[in-house]
Parts: sequence; C-alpha cells; structure tokens
Amino acid sequence: MANTKDQRSPWSWIPTLYFAEGLPYVIVMTLSVIMYKRLGISNTDIALYTSWLYLPWVIKPLWSPIVDLLKTKRFWIVIMQLVVGVGLAGVAFTIPVHSFFQYTLAFFWLLAFSSATHDIAADGFYMLGLSQGDQSFFVGIRSTFYRFAMLTGQGLLVILAGALETATGLEPLEVNVTSQNIPLQEISFKPESYQQLHESGDIYFVSESDVKVPIGLMPKEQAADIKKSVDEWNIKNNYYAGEKVVAAKDEGWWTRKVSAPLKETLKEKFNKETVDLSSEVGNLAIIPIQLSTKPEPGEQVVLNFGYEKGDASIKLVKTYRYEFDETNWDKPAFALVQLDPKLKKATQTTFVGRSGNIKFSWSVVMACIAVLFVAFSLYHRFALPHPTTDVANKTEGKSVLAEFFETFAAFFRKKEIVSIMLFLLLYRLAESQLVKMASPFLLDAREAGGLGITTGDLGLVYGTAGMIALTIGGILGGIVASRKGLKYWLWWMALAINLPNLCYLLLSLFNPTSLWWISAAVVVEQFGYGFGFTAYMLFSIYVSEGKHKTAHYAITTGFMALGMMIPGMLSGWLQEIIGYQSFFVWVMICTIPIFLVLPFVKVDSKFGIKEKE
Repeated sequence: MANTKDQRSPWSWIPTLYFAEGLPYVIVMTLSVIMYKRLGISNTDIALYTSWLYLPWVIKPLWSPIVDLLKTKRFWIVIMQLVVGVGLAGVAFTIPVHSFFQYTLAFFWLLAFSSATHDIAADGFYMLGLSQGDQSFFVGIRSTFYRFAMLTGQGLLVILAGALETATGLEPLEVNVTSQNIPLQEISFKPESYQQLHESGDIYFVSESDVKVPIGLMPKEQAADIKKSVDEWNIKNNYYAGEKVVAAKDEGWWTRKVSAPLKETLKEKFNKETVDLSSEVGNLAIIPIQLSTKPEPGEQVVLNFGYEKGDASIKLVKTYRYEFDETNWDKPAFALVQLDPKLKKATQTTFVGRSGNIKFSWSVVMACIAVLFVAFSLYHRFALPHPTTDVANKTEGKSVLAEFFETFAAFFRKKEIVSIMLFLLLYRLAESQLVKMASPFLLDAREAGGLGITTGDLGLVYGTAGMIALTIGGILGGIVASRKGLKYWLWWMALAINLPNLCYLLLSLFNPTSLWWISAAVVVEQFGYGFGFTAYMLFSIYVSEGKHKTAHYAITTGFMALGMMIPGMLSGWLQEIIGYQSFFVWVMICTIPIFLVLPFVKVDSKFGIKEKE
C-alpha cells in the first residue's frame, strides 16, 4: 500500500475513478455525434465541429504542469468531476433552446477540457495513491473499467435515449428485413405506385412490416441510380435536406512530385494482388414510410429510422431522419436497405423508427449523466485516500511560469532519455498500423486480397471473442507484472504485442474461409495486445517517477498518441499501394525496431513487484 494517511482498498476507488475518466471522453467523441444526428444536424457540420472536440486530449500535456504545480491531484479530480457535471447539465438545459447547436457545442468544449484535465489528475493520483506493486496489479483493472465506460456511452446511453423517444412519441415503426434465397427481381423506383393514405383517427406511421430481399448482386450503376432517385424524391418533398458537397482541391506540389511517383513505384514493385474491380454490389430493397393522417397546422412530426437489432450484414444505406408536416404528409418517404455483397445465408435485421420528443429525451439522458458526475464528485471526496505525497509541487522562490518550463525541461533531462523516447515512439509502431487495416482486411472482398467476411461476422468476432480476449490479456498482464516486476516481463510483453501480428500475415497467405480460424487469429492478436500493452503503461509510470510525475506521465501519453497517429495516418495509403500481403510483411518488419531498443532500456528489477502483506 502507498504511503497514505488512511488505508483504503484500491477496489473502493479505482473502478469508479476510471469509469468516470472514460465516460466524458465517449460522450464528447461518440455520443455527441449520435445526438446531433438525431437532432437533424447535417453530416458536414457534425464532422467539422465535433472533430475539433478531440483537441483538448491532444494538447493536454501542455497544461499538465499546471495540475502538478497548483493544488493536489485529489482536489483536481473532485473539482473536475463537478465541472464535468456542470458541463453535462449545460448541454441538457440548452438542447431545447432555439440555437441549441452553438450552445451545446460550447458546453461540450467545457466538458472536453475539464475531462482532459481530470485525466491528467486521475493518472497522477493513480501513481501517488498506490504502491508500485499495486500499480502493476491494477493496471488491467483500470483499463477494463475504462472500456466499460466506452461500452456504456456507445450502448446503454443510446438505448436509454431511444427508450425515452419511444415513450414520448407515436407508436414505434418496426420493419423486419429478411434476406432470402429467392429469385432476383428487377428493382425500379416508382414513388407514384405506392398508395397514399387518408385515414382518420389517431396519427401513426405506416410501412411494410416484413420486407424480403433476394440474396444476390445487382449492377453498381443501377444501385447508384436508385439511391440518387430516392434521395432526390425525399429532398424534393422536404423530408430531409441535401448534404453539402465539398469541392475537391487541386493536387499540390507534394502530390505531383513526391507522393504520386512514390505510389506508382511501390505499386509496381510490391502489389501483386488483384484489385477489386467488381461491377456489382449487394441487392437493394425500397421501404416506403407514410403518415396515416394530416398533422395539425404548424405541427412537425419527426421520425428517426435506424438499425435496432439483428444481422449487421443488412444495413440502411444511411440513417434516415424524416420531417413530416401538413405539406408532405400525404406522400410516402423512402428508405433503402442493402445487403452485404458477401452475404450468402438467410438472415434477419430489425429497423425501428421513433418519433418521440427527441430534444426532451436527450436532455434527460444528459441530465442523468450530470447527476451521476455530481455523485462521483461527492463519492470520491470521501472515498479517495490521502497520499502524503499528493501535494502541489511548486518550489519556494520560483514563479509558476518558471516552474512550468522547468517541468518540461526536467523530463528531457532524464537519464537514458534517448532510449525512453525511442521506446515510447516505437513500442506500438507495428500495432498502430495493424489496428487501422485489420477490419478493412477482414471485410474486403477476396478479389481485393481480403477475407470477405460480412459486417455481422466482423461484429461477432471483435465485439465478443476479441473483446473478451483483450480484457483477459490486460488483467492477466497486470497480475503477472505485480509478481515478478516490469523488468522480468518487458521482453515477454514486447513479444506478446508484436508477434501475434503474424496471425494477419498468415490469414492473408492462406485465406481461410472458416470463421473459426479467423476468430482464433483475432483472439490471439487481441489477447497479445491486452497483455503486451501492460508493459507500455507501466514503463510510462516508471519513467514519470519523480517530483513532476503527473505532468511527466501526461507527456508520455502525448508521445504515445504521436507514435500511434503518424504511422496510422500512413497505413491506409501504404496498404492501397502494396496490397494486404505485402502490408502485413511490412507490419512484421516494423516489429523489429523495438527489439533493437529494448537492450538499452533500463528498468529497476524491483519496479512493479507487489509487496507481500
């Protein structure tokens, strides 16, 4: 146990602390996108404005010294959780107002900066509140609860918002789409052929409850024409607005003189795979959606139509948000579903349209999370221990500005700084590229060098078996590191995060058709990643030891992001040039640099070992 004024079990605060760390991140980065889509913001605006919300996490090392110099980490955690609650409450209360997009974005910015600051303080407190052995043991536990926060934000909160929409609106519209091995039929879009409804009584939505789609392919040009016609009809009748089109920029000097010639050379030398030039895509089905009777003058009935459950190999061409009023209620709006071109079996997917009070529903969700964070703040006010080392690190006689720059300088004056930097930048070099191309490889057609599995199978492989393996690997890594220390396991964990990348090279060479073999490869790679990533987190903690450990740990995470970002940005470009097989050979080559660095990495043999009580 760390040197604390009170002895409290880490189990009483680590799960809640890291759940509270992950939840604001997923709310800002993922849930906000879903919410704005539900509220009718265009894809262009959503992509532009929410992408900037990631900035606080990118630049958080720049103000990490402030957290280290002013007040305690415990103070920052409690206060930032309260500020996160205020930001969420601000989002909740401004959703119903007229200019909600501008106001909610402002509160999301507050949420993003306070969450990034909370991350700095929480990670620093983790190092102060635990002994080195406990830090090793709980490193997998904290990652697991962080992932639980991701699942909560992407799943449970969306489900809650959907349930509230259902409870506050018209009867949900449910459409079951089934793929069947039946003869293909000619598809054409003829909106005038659909019967118009003029019913009396309660207002409700009507559609085909069961849609059967023949399994097969259709010409790509025909599918594009149908999609265009459906969009034009829906836009013409004001069911939704057209998306803005951004004009492509002219090629610059770099493209003409450097990247284009390099691309052609690499493609000629290495890409031996057949390019997918298929002229066919998965079969389409047209779903009409109508309102039963005329709304009241000035009333607008909004319907959000999207995926609910079932096989993800049957998907909507887009998530639809329709607006019905007294001017367009008497004509049908249309949705398009499309089969995965690799789908060969009969399966079913359910799509649901909800027409409740969307602003009220999302306000309630955000208000509930705001209350939760106030509760987190109050709980951690009493549950967090009081480490004796958790003090402001300002030196007497020095200004805050001088200490600020001294904090950065102190990091780069560390012994073995060259090997430290190389480790931080190269440990995940191979994985940073693999993670970007793994899913496209599994999904791409075999003619393009991929394995051609369906979207539904991909979700099954990664969402169940892969997630379980990742979690077990992370927890096991923490347990074993706490027994023999980081130094003992460093090489083994480096092998664990790098060697399983060979699974993807083998998949690209042997092209198995069995989902069991594919799942086995993913499980091995995900387990290895979970186990091997433990060493990276512990090494970051180790090199951050000292007076400014909170700020220095934030700096290591900044280098981690840099080491992931740049190779990841180039991975897709490289894969398209040289093909999957050569790309996975390149990934294996990228595993070599870290093993050349490891002999120069110095770690105390006792670091990470949990002392016996």
